Amino acid sequence: MSNEQLNTNPQKNNRNKKMFSFNFYWMYGIIFLILMALLMTNGSSGVKEIGWSEFQSLTEQDAFSKILVFNKKNILEASVNKDKTALVFKEENEKNLKDPKVFVKIPSADKFSDFYDKCVEQNLTDAQVSYEESDDTLWSFIFSYGPIILFIAVWIFLMKRMSGNAGGGNPGNVFNVGKAKARLFDKDNDKRITFKDVAGLAEAKEEVEEIVSFLKNPGKYTELGGKIPKGALLVGPPGTGKTLLAKAVAGEANVPFFSLSGSDFVEMFVGVGASRVRDLFRQAKEKAPCIVFIDEIDAVGRARGRNANMNSNDERENTLNQLLTEMDGFGSNSGVIILAATNRADILDKALLRAGRFDRQIYVELPDLKERKEIFNVHLRPIKIDESVDSEFLAKQTPGFSGADIANVCNEAALIAARKQKKFVQKEDFMNAVDRIVGGLEKKSKITTADERKSIACHEAGHATLSWLLEHANPLVKVTIVPRGKALGAAWYLPEERQITTREQLLDEMCATLGGRAAEELFLGKISTGASNDLERVTKQAYAMVAYFGMSERLPNLNYYDSSGQDWGFTKPYSEETSRIIDTEVQKIINEQYERAKSILSTNKKGHDQLANVLLEREVIYSEDVEAIFGKRPWISRSEEILEQEEKAKEKKEEENKTETTTEDLPESPKNENTDNINQ
Repeated sequence: MSNEQLNTNPQKNNRNKKMFSFNFYWMYGIIFLILMALLMTNGSSGVKEIGWSEFQSLTEQDAFSKILVFNKKNILEASVNKDKTALVFKEENEKNLKDPKVFVKIPSADKFSDFYDKCVEQNLTDAQVSYEESDDTLWSFIFSYGPIILFIAVWIFLMKRMSGNAGGGNPGNVFNVGKAKARLFDKDNDKRITFKDVAGLAEAKEEVEEIVSFLKNPGKYTELGGKIPKGALLVGPPGTGKTLLAKAVAGEANVPFFSLSGSDFVEMFVGVGASRVRDLFRQAKEKAPCIVFIDEIDAVGRARGRNANMNSNDERENTLNQLLTEMDGFGSNSGVIILAATNRADILDKALLRAGRFDRQIYVELPDLKERKEIFNVHLRPIKIDESVDSEFLAKQTPGFSGADIANVCNEAALIAARKQKKFVQKEDFMNAVDRIVGGLEKKSKITTADERKSIACHEAGHATLSWLLEHANPLVKVTIVPRGKALGAAWYLPEERQITTREQLLDEMCATLGGRAAEELFLGKISTGASNDLERVTKQAYAMVAYFGMSERLPNLNYYDSSGQDWGFTKPYSEETSRIIDTEVQKIINEQYERAKSILSTNKKGHDQLANVLLEREVIYSEDVEAIFGKRPWISRSEEILEQEEKAKEKKEEENKTETTTEDLPESPKNENTDNINQ
């Protein structure tokens, strides 16, 4: 018979396979039959109910050895003599009976007593008689059959626990340990997040929207020979909106959406991770076309061979191998798109990042000024605010904040306003929320002496003075000598959002950072431990300039940083002589900027002292106070340049729209008949 004849009726073959599929309920029946067979083979107590007259006749024939009378029930129980079993049970199989008994309903205990006394006088019976007040038949049944019933009940309960909720990944299920724990979101879900709910991330949204568009209208791409991407990896710092983008995809794509975390694959049992990967892709193929989202994929996708341990059978590596095979192996996964998110793309395995598995790597970066404004507008919708709140101003005050940080600012501002019994959230509440998140909790109860307050004010005034006078230093926003968190004083600056940083900009930042220590030495004649954090930042920055950025005079154009992550860091990538040169260059750069800071502060001693006195008096000063002392900064920040460019672009677009509208309103010119004839 040929293969074609064998496969002519696949439905019949599938039906035959289903007829012989195993079911756990068969186990219940088998166990029950085994127990019944054991009971029957071991024999049981022969029990028979007879009448009062028959009992009298059998008693006169000495058929009973023991008689138990239940007074209240008017029932007696009599044990049959072994040699009289055939007489009592007659044609029944008396050989298999153990402890044969009869039950008799008697007229009363007194009448039985009279009848028994008569039989004893006539020497017709020598049975032992006892009396009880109640019937213990129920207890007798429980003691006889209770263990068997309990065993059956416990067995059924365990089987239901083990076989129930197939595929659900219930922790209590032994048979579901290898099942995937993915949550399935369908298009009928009420709580849907769309791309309108995702502010900013224009480029990332464009990449992801194209995947959704392919699922909705595949013909648009397949006509030109294009193929749907097999996977997209969302990479970016924490809180930038990677998971939010995935939720928007789940809300926009009208296809099944599986969501799970990378840690859901890893278990203490060997082989469970690979089994869950297989089960996940089996479910995805059944629902294809669909999308599978794996959050924090670095938990399972870490590069193989990084950790040189003694375990030859690493469960994480086995899980990764199975994931690689399922994503792009010998089998096909057409219609299954993999979305993944991580903030540690540098530690992922190279085989996982190649084209064919993750065709696209979408970088979700920290939002810029314009995007922060859009994010604020989204999170300000449910909050009751007054006219003093401006999203553009808040966006300027939160450089380097992620989307999660901005959401936290809005929530903290609402909590602060509620704590003060306000009806609306005001601008002041948002500024306090930013201070709370950046600097920590304000500690007004911390006691500081007059000398300490003077030292702190001098230190912070030194930072403020240099940051205002240096061109590339970050401009000041606010300075306070009220302790916050672990700091005795704090200063807030507005850093420029640069794409690249020059050597001059780094040096100006270092000089402004050293301004606190320089002011203490110049104007107080002594230094304190308050500059420890400043010195740490400056030292790291100077080492980065020399060893990573190649900005040193003696070691120009050299970079000793391994961005691929292959170097484990056991040895330095340079010699001892080079190490000494690096240390010398770092010391030289820091000393030069420290002397520069002292020189600028000496020149502007009057302004610094005035600023320190204002800070001691009011405890908090703002950029307006610094501007009143030193004058307006002649340099425009990059953020202001971006806003000016945006305003110019808006004005230009409005003018173009007005021009188009004016052109449309003009009357049509008369047609030239000769030209029309020629064209015809």
